[in-house]
Amino acid sequence: MSNEDNVQEIENARKFHAALKAETSKIIVGQETIIDYLTYALLCGGHALLVGVPGLAKTLLVRTIAEATHLKFKRIQFTPDLMPADITGTTVLEEDQAGHRAFEFMPGPIFANIILADEINRTPPKTQSALLESMQERSVTAGGETRPLEPPFFVLATQNPIEQEGTYPLPEAQLDRFLFNLVLTYPPEEEEVAILQATTGAPPEPVEPLADGAAIIRMQNAIRLLTCAEPAMRYAVHLVSATRPESPRATDPVKRYLRWGSGPRGAQFLILAAKARAAISGRFHVEFEDIVEVAKPVLRHRLLLNYHAEADNVDADRIIDDIIKAVARP
Repeated sequence: MSNEDNVQEIENARKFHAALKAETSKIIVGQETIIDYLTYALLCGGHALLVGVPGLAKTLLVRTIAEATHLKFKRIQFTPDLMPADITGTTVLEEDQAGHRAFEFMPGPIFANIILADEINRTPPKTQSALLESMQERSVTAGGETRPLEPPFFVLATQNPIEQEGTYPLPEAQLDRFLFNLVLTYPPEEEEVAILQATTGAPPEPVEPLADGAAIIRMQNAIRLLTCAEPAMRYAVHLVSATRPESPRATDPVKRYLRWGSGPRGAQFLILAAKARAAISGRFHVEFEDIVEVAKPVLRHRLLLNYHAEADNVDADRIIDDIIKAVARP
C-alpha cells in the first residue's frame, strides 16, 4: 500500500467512524463511548465482550452495527444445552438423486463475518471453547478438516454480570482473546427519557450499510501501518509489566490484590487499539494518551483478582488507574 493510499484509508476510517455513530444513533440512544470502542475493534480486527445487566441494549447494539455494514451476520444464543457442533457445524450423511451416499460438512453459524455470541456465559466451557480456534486462528477444525473463515471476522459477545444459576465464567484463555472488555452501565436520566421516546413511538429509520468487507480490511491494513514510536511501545510494555505481581514495576495494590496480570497479548492489543484511536482522531502516529484511553477495556479482563480484592471491594479498573499513575512515560 502506497503512502497516498494509506493516508486515504485513514481518512476513510475517520469518516466510517463518524457515519457509523450517525447510523447507530437512529436505533441506540447514548452509549457513544461503547460505540467508539466497537469501532476500534472493527478497525483493528479484534473481538469484544460487552458486559452489562439485562435491558441495556447490548444485543441491539451489536445487531445495529452489523446492519451498518455489508457483512454476513449470525447470532448464536448460548444456552446450557448448546453443543460445540451447534456452533462450528457437523458432518452429515447425504444421499443424492442417484442414491450415492457421501459425508458432507454442514457449516455452523460461526461461518459469518460478525458473530453475536449472546449471553456467552450461559453455556459450559466445553462449548465456549468452540470459539477459541476461530477467534485466534480465524479457522474452524471439524470432521478432521480445517476450514478458514472468510475475513473480516469478529466475535462480539454479551454477558450478564449478575451471578445467577446456570452461568459459567469464561475461561481465562478465552477472555484473553478478546481485544476489549466493555462495561455498560445504566443510562443517565435524560438518556433514559430519550430511550422511552424512541422505543414507544414511531418505528425508527432503517440503518444504511456503510462499508463492505473489502473496505474494512483495507482500513485495518492502513491502521496497522500507523507509526508507533519505540517510547510508546515501551510505555505499553511497562503498563502490562506493572500488572504482574512478581514484576519490579508492580505497585503495592498489584502485589496485594492480584494473583496474576496480563500477558504479552495485552501489550499487543494496547498498541493496536491505540492505533485505531489515533486514526479516528485524524492522526498518523500513536500518542501516550491513546494508550491510556484504551488501557481499561484492554486490560481489565486480563487481571485475576484474589480474595483480598473481593474483601476490600477493589476492582480491576481501580488497580489499572493506580498503575497508570505510577508508571512513568519514557
